[in-house]
Amino acid sequence: MERIPFGIRQLDAIVNGGAPAGSVVLLSGEAGAGSREFMHTSAVMNGLATGDPELYDLHYGDLAADAVQPDEVHYLSFTADEAALRREMLMEMDDDIVDAGLDSVHFHDMSERYFHPTPVPRNWYSEATRTIQDLRNDGERKDFLTALGETLSAIAPGNLLIIDSLTDLVSAAGETLEWADIFVLMKGLQKASYEWDGLVLLPINHDTLTAQRLGQLSDAATGTMRFSWESGGSTRARTLVVKQFRGVLSQIEAENIVRFETELGDAGFDISDVRKIR
Repeated sequence: MERIPFGIRQLDAIVNGGAPAGSVVLLSGEAGAGSREFMHTSAVMNGLATGDPELYDLHYGDLAADAVQPDEVHYLSFTADEAALRREMLMEMDDDIVDAGLDSVHFHDMSERYFHPTPVPRNWYSEATRTIQDLRNDGERKDFLTALGETLSAIAPGNLLIIDSLTDLVSAAGETLEWADIFVLMKGLQKASYEWDGLVLLPINHDTLTAQRLGQLSDAATGTMRFSWESGGSTRARTLVVKQFRGVLSQIEAENIVRFETELGDAGFDISDVRKIR
């Protein structure tokens, strides 16, 4: 089965190269526990494969036998522009890695559409020269989810797609969006991903959801990876548990792995240790 690398070196080595092509993966995390660093590292490392192969080989190494690099890397944000995301990534990884990796990443800023129906002042998210009529004309009066769906259809096939973040859509539920629309969008995304044959990563802060809604989103995804803080004595550690994942969880269970300990280094997010059933 063809696999798309996450770009997380130690994790990819354990799961035969990455996620099965066509996967939609929910990155469910506590604040600061590593889900954002995971998706940033995934974008940068996969971009680095074409942006600077020598640097990629130094920090990642060879692909597994079944792994295939995505055709392109796309990063879509609802609330931030490319410059803000680059600054955030530079705080997490070495400057040379970020600069070379992001040269091959395609950014898509949907903040105008996201904020337009809200009370947020327009000059906070839109260029001063743009008018409301400009926005309407550009979007041909389509609603936000319709525009999002059309954008995903254009950029997802064969590619690594990171949607930052599902928390922003959930936060808008009951205001500018309905929860049912978000859930149906997830179900549709799962169905379409099998045809797209790429990899979609969707981060969500699970503290913003009820257990029922988190369960609905997990059910609509191919896999769910949970990022948490774990306390022991006077220290805290970031941990990762694969909750469910077709085509991946069985390999982890075969190794008797119950939890990954994670770390942040110059090359971003990585696995520092594994905990196994003794």
